[in-house]
Amino acid sequence: MALKTRIETAIAAAIASAQGGAAPPRLASALDYAVNPGGARIRPTICMSVAMACGDTNPAMSDAAATAIELIHCASLVHDDMPCFDNADIRRGKPTVHRAYGEPLALLTGDTLIVAAFEVLARAAGSDPDRAVSLIRILGESTGMPGGICAGQGWESESKIDLSAYHRAKTGALFTAATRMGAAAAGEEPDAWTELGARIGEAFQVADDLRDALYDEVALGKPAHQDEINGRPNAVAQLGVKGAIRRLEDILSGAIASIPSCPGEAALCDMVRKTAERLTPVVPAQQTA
Repeated sequence: MALKTRIETAIAAAIASAQGGAAPPRLASALDYAVNPGGARIRPTICMSVAMACGDTNPAMSDAAATAIELIHCASLVHDDMPCFDNADIRRGKPTVHRAYGEPLALLTGDTLIVAAFEVLARAAGSDPDRAVSLIRILGESTGMPGGICAGQGWESESKIDLSAYHRAKTGALFTAATRMGAAAAGEEPDAWTELGARIGEAFQVADDLRDALYDEVALGKPAHQDEINGRPNAVAQLGVKGAIRRLEDILSGAIASIPSCPGEAALCDMVRKTAERLTPVVPAQQTA
C-alpha cells in the first residue's frame, strides 16, 4: 500500500470511529470537515517514514502513531483559527471550521479531535502495551505543557516572548513527536530521533515565516501576512528574506546529517530531501535582489 493511501486510510478509520453511534450529526460532520481534505500530511508522513526506516515491526502501531499526530495537528488548526486567537476566515482554501459551523462546534471539534488522538493510541495498545504507553507519553508531552503546542499558543499571550521556546513549542513539538513516535512505534529508542524532528520543525517554522511574508491568501489557502499583522516574531523580520533562506538551507542540511543509522536510512534521507523541496518557497526575484 502506498504511504499516502496508508495514512489516509488510517485517518479515515479514526474519524469514522469518532462519528459512530448516536453522534450529534453536525459535530460529526465538522470532524470530517476539519480533517479533510488534508494538507500535505507532513507530520504523519515523517512519523510513518521513520517507523518504516526502523523496520515497521508493528504496522498497526505505526498507523496509530501517524494518525494521532495528524488529529492533534488538525485540532490545533481549528483552535488556532478561532476568533480568540487568529480569527481566520480561510484554512486550506475553504472557510475555517468556526465560519462553517459556528464557534461552539469549532471548539468541540478541536476538543474531540484531541481526545480521538489518544483513543487511537489506546486502541492500539492490545498488540504492545509498552509501545502504546510510550506513544501516549510522547504525544502528551508534545501537546500540553510545558513545551507542547499548548505552550506555544500560550506564549502569544505573554508580554515578553522567549522566541526559542515559542518556536520549539508552537511548531517544533509535533515534528519532534513525529520522529520520536515513529521510532517508538517500531520498538526503537525514541531519544535518538529527537534532533531530526527538532531540525525539521525549525525548518518548517522558517519556511512558514517566508511563505507568510511573500505569498498572498490565494497562494497560501489561508490569511497572509499574519506575523506582521499580529506582531509575531519571525525569521524574515530578524534575518531578512535572503538570510531566512540561508537559515532554512542550513537547517535542512543538518536534518539529513542527524538521521541515526537504521536499515532504511537511505530512503529516509530521500524523504527529508523531498520534504525540504516542498518546504522551500519560490521567492519572487525582487525579494532576493
